[in-house]
Formats: sequence, C-alpha cells, structure tokens
Amino acid sequence: MRVLVTGAAGSIGRVVTVGLTDRGHEVVGLDRVPQPDGFDGRWHTADCADPDAVAAVFAEQPLDAVLHLAGYPGEASLPDSLTSHVVTTAALLDAMVEHDVRRFVYAGSNHAVGRTPRRDLLTIHTRPRPDTFYGVGKVAAEAVMSLYVDRHGIDAVSCRIGSFLPEPETTRHLATWLSPDDCVRMVEASLTAAAPGYAVLYGISDNTRAWWDLAPGLALGYDPQDDAEQFAHLIPSSPADEADAAYVGGPFASEEFYRPALDRA
Repeated sequence: MRVLVTGAAGSIGRVVTVGLTDRGHEVVGLDRVPQPDGFDGRWHTADCADPDAVAAVFAEQPLDAVLHLAGYPGEASLPDSLTSHVVTTAALLDAMVEHDVRRFVYAGSNHAVGRTPRRDLLTIHTRPRPDTFYGVGKVAAEAVMSLYVDRHGIDAVSCRIGSFLPEPETTRHLATWLSPDDCVRMVEASLTAAAPGYAVLYGISDNTRAWWDLAPGLALGYDPQDDAEQFAHLIPSSPADEADAAYVGGPFASEEFYRPALDRA
C-alpha cells in the first residue's frame, strides 16, 4: 500500500513512517519542514491547509491511502485550531475524492471527549465533549470525515489517541498511554481493515487501568500488545493525580486552558 503520511516529521510521524515501511508499505512523506535525515522515500514540503499545494502533491504520484497526522499539537485560538485540524482535513479529503483515494486515517484525540467526567469505561458512543479548542478542532474534523464517507463512499477511521510517549510518565498515563509499537499496529489496522466506513477507535495500549473501551479498535484488527502497568512502580504519586483523573482529558479540562475563542488586537 502506498500511503501519504502528513506530519511525517513529527513525533508520531517519525515512528509510523519507519513502522509502516518495515511492514512492507511504501510511505510518501508530507510536512511543512524539509525531509528529515533517515527518511528515504518520496517527500513533499507543503502546508496541508493550502488546497492547491495538497492537490499538487496528489497529482505527483498515485496513492492508496492517507494517514493525516499533521496539525498543531497544542492549544490555540479557535480559528487557528480549525485551520490546523479541519481545513487541513478538508483539503486532503477533496484531493482524495478528485484522485479516487479510498482510505483516510486520522490522528484524532482523546480531547474530543476530554470534558467527560471520569467514571465508567468510556465508549465511542459518548457525545463529543471537547475540553479545549484543540479538542473542538478534532471533533469538527471527525464531522467532515463523516460527511465525506456519506457523500463519497470513502472509508475513514479516526484514532482518538491518548498519550503517545516512549513510556508513561504520570499516573494518568497508566490509563491513557499509547506505546510506539502499538501506535504502528493501530495505524496499520486502520489502513487495512475491510470496509470500515466511518469508524472511531481509542488509541491506547492494552492498559490494565484503561479509561477507554478497546473493543472498537479490536473490531478493526487493532490488537495492542503493550501495557503501561509494567511502568507503574516507576511512577510516584503526585498531588495532581486526583485532578488529572476528574475528567478523561486530564489537565486539559482545567481552568488553566480557559481562554477566549478569538484573539483580539
């Protein structure tokens, strides 16, 4: 499978491009920065928010799928968040329709439901409850994906990623951790699952303390192998643990992230 990976120079992108290549896929990289050392495939330096630039990338080679990892990973104003997550998604989906590319996999986020109080195991059927404008952007991107699935019959999977790290670092991460190896497993399953239509899964490892239901991912063939519990003895308790566990979005649901939607001069 030839896969266009946006945000290929980012922290997840660098892991996934190697992992997919090792599994026999051909990776085409796209990022706003030049091709990094160690990447040997075809590379495009472009901004996914520019539909003309995206169209030009698609015109240069045939593609089988798109893995959309690009996007500002932190909190920003609402317009900037919508550009980073929604406009980029729309530009890619338009190009996919034009060039008959049928599979779209998105780096969604747990922050799409981050304001959900932490009680029972959270399913994909809970209503969107973003904790930040970042989370709003992820929810809106999922809505655009759903529209294009219904309009154009493509397959689109949103992977609501938890905490992607080499190792968990906080008590919350013992529930939300996604290991690098499981991230590659998750992405490959999402790219190759048979006719998922529009689907959502929670992107975490097989954590003993998991807050999110893994069943939707398992149904798509994502079989996580790692468990954050192996690191539990290395993580000291913290005064922030109780607050971090109040909402599934952890500290992103706190007043620290309250801000006006629009920047003013």
